[in-house]
Amino acid sequence: MNSDEIRIMNKSFKTLVDKRKKLLNDPQIKELEEKVKNIRKRGIEDNRELLEAARQSLKKNGVDVFFAEDDKQARDIIYNIVKEEKEDVVGKSKSNTLREITISDFLKLKGVEVVETDLGDRILQLKETNNEPTHPTGPASHLDVEHIADVVNSAMNLNIKPDPHEIMNVIREDVKEKIANSNVGLSGANAIASQDGSIVFVHNEGNISLVSLMKTHIVVVGIDKLVETIEDAISIAKLETVYATGSKITSYMNIISGPSKTADIEKKILKNMYGAWKVVVIFLDNGRSKAMKNIKESLYCIGCGSCVVTCPVYKVIGNEFGFNNYLGGRGVAISRFIKNMDDSFDSGLYKCTLCGLCTLNCPVTIATNEILEKIRTDHKQGTYPKIHDEIKDKIKKDGSPY
Repeated sequence: MNSDEIRIMNKSFKTLVDKRKKLLNDPQIKELEEKVKNIRKRGIEDNRELLEAARQSLKKNGVDVFFAEDDKQARDIIYNIVKEEKEDVVGKSKSNTLREITISDFLKLKGVEVVETDLGDRILQLKETNNEPTHPTGPASHLDVEHIADVVNSAMNLNIKPDPHEIMNVIREDVKEKIANSNVGLSGANAIASQDGSIVFVHNEGNISLVSLMKTHIVVVGIDKLVETIEDAISIAKLETVYATGSKITSYMNIISGPSKTADIEKKILKNMYGAWKVVVIFLDNGRSKAMKNIKESLYCIGCGSCVVTCPVYKVIGNEFGFNNYLGGRGVAISRFIKNMDDSFDSGLYKCTLCGLCTLNCPVTIATNEILEKIRTDHKQGTYPKIHDEIKDKIKKDGSPY
């Protein structure tokens, strides 16, 4: 990221922090934080039991269920379904899990175009180069309106003005046109309620509704997103919305518990009305089981991005602190266990100052600094790399690290 992008990102982050200040002092939010922390703790500690219950409940509800040990298995399952539908265009909603398995690049190599339906993700997709996200729910937070207009004009051969509404309208109509005849939609999920066999989604744009109304809706979700009930999932969604957007409630919350059906003719069940004819859930491990044994607290994360918004290191270097969509110190920690990233986490391991601000601003108080310190202790370079001592000695001797 360049200096202008860092500046714009911090401006966006300040807007969010200012917007949510009053909400975070609300006693009801404080109560919700404690409730959600216990929900997430149960979801990780009782994971195997919840996974089996979810598998049974979803199948009972008519959902096709798969389990992917790693990213390759997940991609293969998705491609087999897409190939069966003979699709060359699929619609996709914003999903850190789908980004983790690099599904867009994979399908592109297979001749299938993946169209991002989320505005921020679509802007980054049009940007093509240097298009990594800077926030879990605001991926394009580092781009100002002038830069975004340039991206859109270049990619779509237009000459629109740097006006947010004009940009939004152009991208919306383009996306709708591209996915108009697609029969396959891809999405992640915010939670799976194991007792109910229900999938819960949170969004503001309404784009997940577009994806879920396609003939086949494929949902890829990490095994760490399991909860017991729909009520638990909604509690997480409410808290994530507060921390991620500064709003008390999101515009849309979808709950899907099976393919489309109706009973409006003599109370007989008829399948395939307006929604998906087929709903597929792919549970993804990809290192999460290993993480549960080693740094299970990191998996309490609800994906709000508050840690990166308040991280002093992230404010200076942006998404260079993290890997792919796993941003900041928590991203560095979890990337040690995510299978397609475990060779690349070393360079970020020592960027964290261990200040603990992420923990103070985390809705479920994940002690990321303590987790990273433990990982460093077990790492080949130790708690502090040799260069730290060299810099310290240089400062003592010359008054400067240079």
